[in-house]
Amino acid sequence: MKHALTDQAPDIAAPSVALKVHPWRSALYEELHNRPSPIIEGSCHVAHFTVLLNDNREDLHAHVVDLCRRFSVPAPAPESSCLYQDFGGFELRWERHLEFANFTFICPDVEPFSADALSFVPKDWLAAMPGELVVAVNLALVDSLPDDKQIQRWFEGQRVSGAWVADDKAQVWTAFKLHSDGFGRIVVCNKGAATTTQQLTPYQTGRLVQRLFELETYRLMSLMALPIARQMGGELSRIEDSLATLNQSISDIDAGKDERVLLQELSQLAAEVERHRSNTNFRFSAAVAYHDLVRDRLRQLKESPIEGMQSLREFLERRLTPGIKTCNSVRDRLEDLSRRINRTTSLLRTRVDLSIQEQNQHLLSSMNRRSQLQLRLQQTVEGLSVVAIGYYILALLGIAFTALKAAGLNINSDLLKGIALPVVLAAVYWGVHSLRQHITRRAREPGAAQEADGQKEK
Repeated sequence: MKHALTDQAPDIAAPSVALKVHPWRSALYEELHNRPSPIIEGSCHVAHFTVLLNDNREDLHAHVVDLCRRFSVPAPAPESSCLYQDFGGFELRWERHLEFANFTFICPDVEPFSADALSFVPKDWLAAMPGELVVAVNLALVDSLPDDKQIQRWFEGQRVSGAWVADDKAQVWTAFKLHSDGFGRIVVCNKGAATTTQQLTPYQTGRLVQRLFELETYRLMSLMALPIARQMGGELSRIEDSLATLNQSISDIDAGKDERVLLQELSQLAAEVERHRSNTNFRFSAAVAYHDLVRDRLRQLKESPIEGMQSLREFLERRLTPGIKTCNSVRDRLEDLSRRINRTTSLLRTRVDLSIQEQNQHLLSSMNRRSQLQLRLQQTVEGLSVVAIGYYILALLGIAFTALKAAGLNINSDLLKGIALPVVLAAVYWGVHSLRQHITRRAREPGAAQEADGQKEK
């Protein structure tokens, strides 16, 4: 299977070196240079969108190719995961990740949060964007420090969090809420504090903007698991109550039928828990990973507090962390339920095994009694057989004695039969008894009998 990183790696050019080059070598070198920060100079307006990827990766790529075709700019290759292109009136930065894709439009010389910010982008193209929109945020980059009235107007009177960032070289404000246009809003002022005259370079400004967008994207993606966790709370409580009832019922088992019914109910609970685990494992694990990225981006901002204002870190730690802990709690409850059901199932199976062993013991005792009865019957039949065989042998001897007397021998056939009676019965009894002992001995020693049969075959 061809990997997404598979590219034709160039051969080693040195004539003295002849090495076999791995096909991913060039792609691995370029991987560290993917998704670079933009270069932003002066004030501008930046719009950022994040859409979820389901089965629409090809549609998303075709959508980007359509925009490039409209503006006659080079389109990305089908296997490309990013595009950074100047479209004249705006710059587009498209990035395709594992679970979502980002569209960032950088529009220079636009008033903060103006309705004309995306006027250069075709409206029908924006409306037809594939995927489900998760993040839509406008960022205004200004050169002069805004006053409180401007902040209130831009954020429509909502409570704002802000801080000095990048070693006090810039200020950032945001409300972490949606506004009347359906977008989130961020304001960045590239102006150092009174203690420093330094400002951010165009590269540093682009990196700051990228971190702020990543912070917004990752915090929302981390919360994607919270509605699922809330929905599962009642379901897990029901399963826990059912498991507690089953545990209580195990001590009241009286018949094998009850054990089978309880074992079936436990199997259904186990299947239900495993279904919930398989449906939510990725989402809960992704929430933890995204939350780690949020904390990492907060560290990279290097915040310093603004007097009288809540910082970005303080807001997110107070409001985001409880949601992530809720998701972790639900995931831990699922894991604990799975372990408890396994223990209960093992306990019930032990009870079932003991019941089966008891039934087998009763069966063996019954078989033993039947064997004893069969032995007694066999002994009775053996005695009758000795009499029957002796009777027929004596009848044959009587015929023989009568024939001898007819031949002229002076013998008393009745006397001879009387004399032969105990001898014949003793011989018949000894023969039948020896045959029975031989058969019993061979039945008790199957290995020896098989070995003997093998030697006979040889």
